[in-house]
Amino acid sequence: MKKGLFSRALFFTMMLVFVLALAACSEKEAATPAPGTKTEEGKTEEKPANEEGVYSIEDFSNVKTNEGTAIEGGSLTFGLVSDTAFEGTLNFNFYSGNPDAQVLQWFDEGLLTWDKNYVYTNDGAATYETSEDGKTFTLTIRDNVNWHDGKPVTAEDLQFAYEVIGSKGYDGPRYDSKFTSVVGMDEFHAGKAKTISGIKVLSDKKISITYKEATPSLLTGGLWTYPLAKHIFGNMDVAKMSSSKEVREKPIGFGPFKVETITPGESVTFVKNEDYWRGTPKLDKVTLKVINPTTVVQELKSGGVDLVDAFPTDQYKDNANMSNVEFLGAVDRAYTYIGFKLGTWDAENGKVVTNPDAKMADKNLRKAMWLAVDNDQVGKRFYNGLRWNATTLIPPSHPEFHDSSNPGVKYDPEAAKKLLDEAGYKMDGEFRTKPDGSPLEINFISMTGGDTAEPLARYYVQSWAAIGLKVNLEMIEFNNFYDRVGNTGKDDPNVDVYQAAWGVGIDVDPAGLYGRDALYNFSRFSSEENDKLLARGVSAEAFDVEKRKEIYNEWQQYMVDEVPVFPTLYRAVVAPVNKRVMNYAIGDGTGIYLNDLAVNADKPVVAE
Repeated sequence: MKKGLFSRALFFTMMLVFVLALAACSEKEAATPAPGTKTEEGKTEEKPANEEGVYSIEDFSNVKTNEGTAIEGGSLTFGLVSDTAFEGTLNFNFYSGNPDAQVLQWFDEGLLTWDKNYVYTNDGAATYETSEDGKTFTLTIRDNVNWHDGKPVTAEDLQFAYEVIGSKGYDGPRYDSKFTSVVGMDEFHAGKAKTISGIKVLSDKKISITYKEATPSLLTGGLWTYPLAKHIFGNMDVAKMSSSKEVREKPIGFGPFKVETITPGESVTFVKNEDYWRGTPKLDKVTLKVINPTTVVQELKSGGVDLVDAFPTDQYKDNANMSNVEFLGAVDRAYTYIGFKLGTWDAENGKVVTNPDAKMADKNLRKAMWLAVDNDQVGKRFYNGLRWNATTLIPPSHPEFHDSSNPGVKYDPEAAKKLLDEAGYKMDGEFRTKPDGSPLEINFISMTGGDTAEPLARYYVQSWAAIGLKVNLEMIEFNNFYDRVGNTGKDDPNVDVYQAAWGVGIDVDPAGLYGRDALYNFSRFSSEENDKLLARGVSAEAFDVEKRKEIYNEWQQYMVDEVPVFPTLYRAVVAPVNKRVMNYAIGDGTGIYLNDLAVNADKPVVAE
């Protein structure tokens, strides 16, 4: 009972503060560029000096300062911040949610690494070469790269991963243009060929993969580099792999640590992999445990965890001076967004089917809902500037292709009302009707999480009510949420609008999220123009970086105009790290790996 009363009190307090803040916000303040983004004049906007408690990600380092001398061995505890259990699909070929990825990073990895510009390097578990025409990639796996059971990671293991994902029985989310672009994959997927003709095993450790076309994306994340242990999965029914004990209970990898024990959904104990190809890890043991956002501060201060995957940025302001940690920060390869359900997934043919009669099919309605929300102030008031107004669907984590000159859709509730009036959504009492005069009710789902999750969702509902739209909110925990929006290929017909987040890959190509053949295209939006722009982004003309920028700028504007989804907030990763931890970094291209992790004392530093 007390918990429920506290939650309601917190909600109404936050809403009152937020509404008052918006009312006091001047037009000039509302238009202030977000921290670290570019103004239209091309200058970087500094953190506003007159806004107390608004932070900029530019003020953080992404590399931990080392203190003291590392001890031999030792252990640490990693906190996975979540209000729900991790699903436990612990294999890169099958997982779909970020919580599982946080578990996977400790014991498995891809064969290739990349630099800070997201270009593949030759210092990973494999090296690569490309053919003169750019269509064939030859990977050579290092001799000392072995699975945790001692068996070598082979070329056949990588070939097997492609065959599993390309199989009709595959039930994961990976089969998209990254695979259909491989020569012979279409025939294999259709059952017309027993092998994928474009994949050749050249020796135990060497494999070539040939693509239909050479594309710039192939060098920046366009390859699938996660092998699947054929000696374990080779005789298993593909349809049963993702639910097998080899994925759920006894997962295997070739990363720096081995899985020792799993408490499903709650914790994982890892021990060091003495045979790790980069060198034996410095730590003896790592414990991963799920930490609720409401208790993460207490866990950090007490030394219950040494580091977390992502500190809730709405709690940073009150804990910025926590004495026993160092806060690291980086621009996240992620953004939150509002999505509109516009169709369904055709599992048989592996493609989106857009419904022209969907409730949210009118882009005027969708644009009005974007105009009605003030995400600039959401970022400042809810997240202290560590999330900020998003404008396009290519985030600033990819600065070469993010169009910082595109303003997106600016907050203007009066323009939203006018747009709805002109589109025929007339007021009938408190709310609007459809253009045909029938009632309009919109079902909106959002994820549970920290203290901010529900107040933020209710702010959006309130903003839409202010322009005359009746929106019903349902808060859902992470795993059920993604089932409802279509993670399994089944779209809940009772969902019209949803708030979610994407972690984007190192490859800027957005086809994996918005392409016609992408399961992750949860809005189920498709069009010939979208197909054309996405194809051009990975075509021969896109090898010219300036031309590729031009194409993706055009795509970003197209999605602003069509509004199948709209981005709400770009994000910073803020990661508190206990002062005893050494050799740790967040972000890409640092050259610091998990086997480097060390501690300078047996026990965590406790806050004063």
